[in-house]
Amino acid sequence: MAERSFKKEVEKLKLGAGETFTGEGILAITKALLESGVGYVGGYQGAPISHLMDVLADAEEILAELGVRFEANASEAAATAMLAASVHYPIRGAVTYKGPVGVNVGSDALANLASSGVTGGALIIVGEDYGEGSSIMQERSHAFAMKSQVWLLDPRPNLPSIVKAVKQGFELSEASNTPVMLMVRIRSCHVTGSFTCADNVRPPLTVRDALKNPRSDFARVVLPPMSYAHEQDKVKNRWPAAERFIMQHGLNERFGPDDGRVGIILQGGMYNGVIRALQRLGLADLYGQSRIPLHVLNVTYPLVRDEILDFCAGKDAVLVVEEGQPDFIEQAIAAMLYKAGAHVKLSGKDVLPMAGEYTGQVMLDGLTAFLKTHAPELLPAPVRAPNAPAPAIPDLSKTVPIRPPGFCTGCPERPIFAAMKLVEKELGKHQVGADIGCHLFGSLPPFEMGGATMGYGLGPASNGAFDGGGEKRAIAILGDGGFWHNGLSSSIGNAVFNKSDSVTIIVDNYYSAATGGQDIPSSRASNPTKSTNHPIANALKGVGVEWVRQIDRTYDVGRMRDTLREALTTDHKGPKVIVASSECMLNRQRRERPRRQKAIAEGRRVEAPRFGVDEDVCTGDHACMRLSGCPSLGLKRLDDPLRDDPVAWIDESCVGCGNCGEVADAAILCPSFYRADVVHNPGRWERLIGRLRRRVIGWLQARRARARLDFAGEAA
Repeated sequence: MAERSFKKEVEKLKLGAGETFTGEGILAITKALLESGVGYVGGYQGAPISHLMDVLADAEEILAELGVRFEANASEAAATAMLAASVHYPIRGAVTYKGPVGVNVGSDALANLASSGVTGGALIIVGEDYGEGSSIMQERSHAFAMKSQVWLLDPRPNLPSIVKAVKQGFELSEASNTPVMLMVRIRSCHVTGSFTCADNVRPPLTVRDALKNPRSDFARVVLPPMSYAHEQDKVKNRWPAAERFIMQHGLNERFGPDDGRVGIILQGGMYNGVIRALQRLGLADLYGQSRIPLHVLNVTYPLVRDEILDFCAGKDAVLVVEEGQPDFIEQAIAAMLYKAGAHVKLSGKDVLPMAGEYTGQVMLDGLTAFLKTHAPELLPAPVRAPNAPAPAIPDLSKTVPIRPPGFCTGCPERPIFAAMKLVEKELGKHQVGADIGCHLFGSLPPFEMGGATMGYGLGPASNGAFDGGGEKRAIAILGDGGFWHNGLSSSIGNAVFNKSDSVTIIVDNYYSAATGGQDIPSSRASNPTKSTNHPIANALKGVGVEWVRQIDRTYDVGRMRDTLREALTTDHKGPKVIVASSECMLNRQRRERPRRQKAIAEGRRVEAPRFGVDEDVCTGDHACMRLSGCPSLGLKRLDDPLRDDPVAWIDESCVGCGNCGEVADAAILCPSFYRADVVHNPGRWERLIGRLRRRVIGWLQARRARARLDFAGEAA
């Protein structure tokens, strides 16, 4: 169950020529693929591109009508390998990557694909997850484009430009027989806008048609001597062909006056930020008309030398706006200018930061510093002075509170780490290897389990150096998504082959939860287009794991603790794996909450569990919070003058998972937690019993209040 359904939105994919499409960038990309006559699509989900895969999944019926094959790939490597269909056949194919980490995973297949070259257009849509909204290490995909000689598009972040880039990406790929990467940043994926549609196009040659007439070409096999010829072909034929296509079809754009003392060369994805900064300096109007010449690189690799030199001709200084590091584009332009003997002053990372996201204030400060040095007369008088600061953008960090990442309320992974803390108290601290996924939050307070992560599905493999046996066994955490992505072979298979004396906890929450709730082979739901309900335990035994324990309710903290203790102390040699299964609470609530609200509105009886804390029993030591960390568990001060410390309190966000009570019981804490079943639309008998209970409780409360000492009266 994906976190968001696009069943309604995908109807827009049926719009025809002349009609106006309005919606998000990810949906516009899908529409552009269909208008381009794509023959097959695939990829792997992950922010910010997750919803593009969800759109494709929800649009399978429309894709099938056009003869388009959709594949939800196990990884970016599998997705890239699928593009082999475009090597020999004139079929357009497109796949998606999650940013630089996806490029890392797919790099082996990408290198081979780039070496062979393609006949049909091959487009790789990369969700460039860079900046303060990112969940991964800060890297750029640009280096892979340079390494493998694939062309990199970075369109301006508006729907018409993105749609145009998709179509031109296929054309550029075919014109140069080279795969093309289309980079869409976080802002591009979720930008909202409109564009004029064209008709969807059925692929001239479908993958089904291609199977009837198989093709092969020995010259495209990546083996010597062909691989040596491939490199020469890249440099002598494909690269020049790409440059010609870029120039002839105007993929890069010019804005502003034709001449000027200074100019700006910028990545297409930085266009909105640059224009906004110029507007704040009075150098661009509300419609984006700039008073400074702009050369927008919708193609950031390869850079077309003639275009760059032509733009720089006659200028005193040029600013390169290139987000992230290393400064690939700035270095390349500097080399071009030096070799051409140009005397223009090149600026870039001297006024803009080498690393970090180019936010509004960063861009404004950088452009102001550049213009103060090279064209101060263009700046407003208050800003023109040497020591005058750039106009300030309100700093929201002073008013918006910091929200550290953490597990959702009711997350079934929380009790796993509570059990690990209890075992740590008994057996001491162990080496813990983390992995990509929600469970990575376990490395943060209050659990602080795991201090490093090496890649999706590589948690157990990252403990390889510690798996030779010792006084304490190493523990690794692996999610179900990571298990099927890469963990089964690279981590579990590796541990079996090397007879590792390790412990792995596989967190099975029924979905690839961290990427948006997409189904995977072990999902418990029935999926009409995918094969699910394949237990992880069966796969483990299939590759040779002999010690496997299945826990179907992770909220049973006592059982989790005892099973983990057994794994760490058993005499069994070889890898030991605990499969801890409970459904992702976020997905469960998305499904159950609307049903519950509908039933209540219809007057049907609905019973929902709620948990609370007995104020009179709570000791106020807050150990329950240190072992749970649930967002719904907070502090509350009492009116009782004899109770100085605040007590635990459960707020309205509680989903009734019961983890707090389970933790208190397993850790032998104060028995202050209670469960109350809230009944909506109760029956006649229940209402009668309820009134009776309220009367008895009210009488007892009044009696107690009369017996309580009144310190306020004594003071008076």
